[in-house]
Amino acid sequence: MSFRVRPASPDDFDAIYEMAKLTGGGFTNLPADKGTLVEKLAKSEDAFCKAEEAQGNDCYLFVLEDPAERLIRGTCQVFATVGVTQAFYSYHISTLTQWSPELGKTFRNQLLTLTTDLEGSSEVGGLFLHPLMRAGGLGLLLARSRYLFIKGHRQRFGDRVIAELRGVMDEAGNSPFWDALAGRFFDMSFPQADEFNAMHGTAFIADLMPKTPIYLSLLSEAGRAVIGQPHPTGRAALRMLEAEGFGYDRYVDIFDGGPTVSARTDQIRTVRESNAEVVTEFGEGGPLKMLLAAGRLKEFRACLGSVRRTEEGVALAKDTAELLGVGVGDTILATPR
Repeated sequence: MSFRVRPASPDDFDAIYEMAKLTGGGFTNLPADKGTLVEKLAKSEDAFCKAEEAQGNDCYLFVLEDPAERLIRGTCQVFATVGVTQAFYSYHISTLTQWSPELGKTFRNQLLTLTTDLEGSSEVGGLFLHPLMRAGGLGLLLARSRYLFIKGHRQRFGDRVIAELRGVMDEAGNSPFWDALAGRFFDMSFPQADEFNAMHGTAFIADLMPKTPIYLSLLSEAGRAVIGQPHPTGRAALRMLEAEGFGYDRYVDIFDGGPTVSARTDQIRTVRESNAEVVTEFGEGGPLKMLLAAGRLKEFRACLGSVRRTEEGVALAKDTAELLGVGVGDTILATPR
């Protein structure tokens, strides 16, 4: 396979902007706004150049590249910490049980409570694969490469990793959850609020939204039905996250009601199962299909490859070694595909 994942650079702007225009809205981490994308690329460049091995307010932006054809067909991101420069808000769904002796009935009501419980977590997000490339395991490569980067730079990330999935929207880009709740407090549509959020963050929502718990029974049926449900295009991403050990603990996005899932960093499957291996020789590869990564920070590379075990390490196919930029004697991270 000729594709690899590498850190994005300012030169990748045009390709990333073209992909952002294909997302269809509601994709906060990849807005089709040139100024925001330029700032994101600059922040990512700073993060990859930072010498301090500590968790900070960093964003790492990656691209999926075919270096031979000079094509970029996907992107993904890792945020070292959420909630640093402004609060990271989520709704948490809880249940209040009340008993009425006079009526002889028990009433169970679900509530949405505005929280910052997930503050301090690392986050994986912004994963987008070009529609023409959604086959052959490239989405898996993009998604899992982030965990290998975290494994290789563990001190830069927290003990918990979260992922926010885009919620349900209609064909016009409107959100039933927004219309049922936040839209009642703001003089703007969901697309307008989503665009503002992508450029300025969620603080404006939290500043104006009620701080008291909200009973779900007060929302419209359409709004209640989509709470905790991912956008249809995000179901495959949710399955990949669940395969890595992420779970849903009733946290949802305050904009579109999409689910937020989380996992302990060291228990993520790719982090847990990946091992350092020494490259001992080049050849035709071998019978083991593996996800591989090499290099630190701006030199990070990840790809899928065929591997053969040797007495002292692993043998790689020459094209795989070229994608990773490694030679005999170098150390790579490897995990089963």
